[in-house]
Amino acid sequence: MKLEGIKVLDLSLFLPGPALTQMMADHGAEVIKLEPVNGGEPNREIGPKRDGVSVYFANTHRGKKSVQLNLKNEAGREMALRLAARADVVIEAFRPGVIDRLGMGYEQVRARNPGVVYASLSAFGQTGPYVKKPAHDLATEAYAGILSVNLGFDGKPAIPAIPNADMLTSMMGLSAVLMALLRRQQTGEGDYIDLAMMDSLIACVPNNLGSVFAEKKPPVVKEERTWGGYAMYNIYETRDGKYIVLGASEVHFAKNVLTKMSRLDLLPFCEPPPGPTQQPVKDFFTATFLSRTQAEWIAWFDDVDAAFAPVNDLREGADDPQIRAREMIVEDAAGREHIGIPIKFRNEPGRINPEPPGLGAHNEELARAVGFSAAEIRAMQAEGAFGAG
Repeated sequence: MKLEGIKVLDLSLFLPGPALTQMMADHGAEVIKLEPVNGGEPNREIGPKRDGVSVYFANTHRGKKSVQLNLKNEAGREMALRLAARADVVIEAFRPGVIDRLGMGYEQVRARNPGVVYASLSAFGQTGPYVKKPAHDLATEAYAGILSVNLGFDGKPAIPAIPNADMLTSMMGLSAVLMALLRRQQTGEGDYIDLAMMDSLIACVPNNLGSVFAEKKPPVVKEERTWGGYAMYNIYETRDGKYIVLGASEVHFAKNVLTKMSRLDLLPFCEPPPGPTQQPVKDFFTATFLSRTQAEWIAWFDDVDAAFAPVNDLREGADDPQIRAREMIVEDAAGREHIGIPIKFRNEPGRINPEPPGLGAHNEELARAVGFSAAEIRAMQAEGAFGAG
C-alpha cells in the first residue's frame, strides 16, 4: 500500500485528527494513537455501540495501535517523546499552547526528530485574536459565516447535519501531511503545519463569496444557485411526505423535465440568473411533485436525463446500490458494516483492518519497541505512567 513504512503518532481527540490518521492507516501507515489516562479517546463512549464498541470510535480508529500515557508523568512523557522520535508524522489537536505545556510541542519533538512532519489542528490556528478561544465545529462555522447560509425551512440558521469544519480540516490535513512528506523526501527537511478549522471552511466556499468580494455584502441566500435560487437545483416534497431533488441547473436538463411535463412554456424562467425570476417554475414544481409519491417520481424520472435523486435517509443511503458497488459500505467476516475507502488506487489500493484497538492495548509492546526494559515497564505501571488499559 502507498503509505507502508510511514509511522504516525496521533495525539488528537474527537474527529479531525483521528479521521486524518484513519485515512493514512487505511493506506498502510502504522498509526499509534496516544490516549489520555482519564478514559482514553472520548469517541469510545459516544454514540451507539456494536459488540461493546462505539461505532464512531471504530469508524475512526480501525487498524490503529493504542498506547495510554500520562504526559504529566516523567516516564510517560519520555515514552511519548521516544515514540515521536521514530515517527514520520505527529498529529495533535489541543488548544494552542497546551501541547507545549505537556512537553510534546513541535520544538520539543523536533529536538529529537529534526525530520518530523508535525501538524497542529485547532479551531482557529496558532495565530490571530481567537487563538485562546475554545471551539468545536459549530462555533467555527458560526464565526466564518457558514451558518448564515445554512438555513432551515423556517429561514433561520440551522445546525449542519455533517461536521463540515471537522472533516474539511481532516482532508486539508491529509493533503498537507502528504505534501510535507514528499518535500522531505526531496530535501530531508521536516515541517510544521498549522491547520485551522475556520481556515478550512473559508477555503471551501469560493463559489459563495461573489457578492462578499464584488459588492461587499452577504449573499441573499434563497437567490444563490447552490441554496435554492434555481428551480432546477432544489428540494421538493412528494405526496407521501418524502422528498426528491433536482440537482442540475443547466437549461438543457430543465428542457428534458419540462418537455415530459408538457410545460415547455416555463423554460425561459429557468434561464440564469437564480433568484425571483425562477419563481414560476419553483411554484409549478412544488405543486406538481406533491401529486405523486417519491417512488412514483423515481419511476417517472427513470428515462429523463435530469440529475434527479430521491432524498434517502442514512440507512437507505448505506443500502444504495451505487454505494455498495463502490464498496463505500463493506461488511467484514462477521457481517459488521464499515465505511469503505474513498480513495481508490488501481495499484496498491488501501485495505481495511476492521478491528479498533483496546484502550492501551499496545502499551507494553510499544514501550519495548522504544527501548524500555521489562523492569522499567513494571516501574512505569506502578508509578502511573500508563492508564488502566
